[in-house]
Amino acid sequence: MADVLRLGTRTSRLATWQAEHVAAALRQAWPGLDVELVPFVTKGDKTLDQPLPEIGGKGLFTAELEASLLDGRIDLAVHSLKDLPTDDPAGLTVGATPEREDPRDAWISPGGHSLGDLPGGAVVGTSSLRRGAQLLRQRPDLVIRSIRGNVETRIRKVHEEAYDAGVLALAGLTRLEIEGRAHSTLDLDTMLPAPGQAALGVQVRADGGEAARLVAALDHPATRAAVTAERAFLAGLGGGCSAPIAALSRRDGDRLTLRGRVVSTDGAHTVEVETDGPFDADDPRGSGFRVGREAAARALSDGARDLLP
Repeated sequence: MADVLRLGTRTSRLATWQAEHVAAALRQAWPGLDVELVPFVTKGDKTLDQPLPEIGGKGLFTAELEASLLDGRIDLAVHSLKDLPTDDPAGLTVGATPEREDPRDAWISPGGHSLGDLPGGAVVGTSSLRRGAQLLRQRPDLVIRSIRGNVETRIRKVHEEAYDAGVLALAGLTRLEIEGRAHSTLDLDTMLPAPGQAALGVQVRADGGEAARLVAALDHPATRAAVTAERAFLAGLGGGCSAPIAALSRRDGDRLTLRGRVVSTDGAHTVEVETDGPFDADDPRGSGFRVGREAAARALSDGARDLLP
């Protein structure tokens, strides 16, 4: 067994929590294993004055960690899976997807307003085209304004700056034990999550080395199948991490279901599909890939490509 595993992580409080969570799970699976956290500041962390789509959504929060993984400075990296591009970089792979947290989105409202009772022209903060499009789908009279920063910073900005509400992933609030800061949780008819939202991706080199062997113990087959389906849906549509594409897949007994949604950025047009297929615990990736690609094909046949920016 390796003497020490060097685990790369971003420096935000949430990213550090995620890295420590994976480190603890590795130590539990492999008693005596030493896991060292190695901090990184990514381009996405440094560039806070522009909306994410303007600075290139793919890899903004992952490139520095991936380069260090490839050159051997670290042995594994923990990412929010929704931040990872759907194609693995040459030489890297997602070695494990631990069990997922609640994938829904949280609604932050200083005035205690629900989405339905916000006044016309109210300003809602989000840097996500997916969230903005789905909000406008329900309330075309709203103003969507970019908001950047870590979880705590975005909550503070909603309360202190010119925002009437904001939307954040519920999983981040739950992991930081501040879910009480949310006014409510948005239902799935209103807001489907991003592909891979609330799941972690443990990235390793693809050479089948010691780190890959160790992290495989953390993989959760139902989560692996579900996020593979969602990411296959995203990839099949040709969309990146910042596209207005939403999806949620779940295991239901021996079946895997997927609900996918593509919304024009102004919220005026929507394509929604639902598919399912057999779940195979021995081949969760294959199960998910087949369901996701079928959903993408249906969405494309219904005109989804015309809705993408």
